[in-house]
Amino acid sequence: MAKGPNAFRTISEAADELGVPQHVLRFWETKFSFIRPMKRAGGRRFYRPQDIAVLNGVRVLLHGEGLTIKGVQKLHRDQGLSHVIAAGLGSNGSANLDADVRHSVEGDASLDLAGEARDRLTFALGDLEVVKARLDGLLRRL
Repeated sequence: MAKGPNAFRTISEAADELGVPQHVLRFWETKFSFIRPMKRAGGRRFYRPQDIAVLNGVRVLLHGEGLTIKGVQKLHRDQGLSHVIAAGLGSNGSANLDADVRHSVEGDASLDLAGEARDRLTFALGDLEVVKARLDGLLRRL
């Protein structure tokens, strides 16, 4: 049985979905501060849908576009996480991002947060949206 689009993925499922070995995902975590999957007890990784979108963007930039690790780091630093995700979606900017992804990536423009703090809050928001969707589904069943 296939998982739903909002389901968390294990490292093996994420690696299969992206077409890269598991050790590559672990390596990318050490090189890109914006890649932070959830870790449960024992260090087991779980990738949220937005984590998969970020990883896909990194994969496209490194393997498809030929950028170096430093190049992807600079792109993230200069243009933000939305451009990394957009690369994975086949876009050069955030203009074509799906509205839900754009909302979870860009958040509230009135907030003036540093990149890493904003990324952490974006991932937390994504987690809360997944939980809300699950609760809404449960409430509909009642």
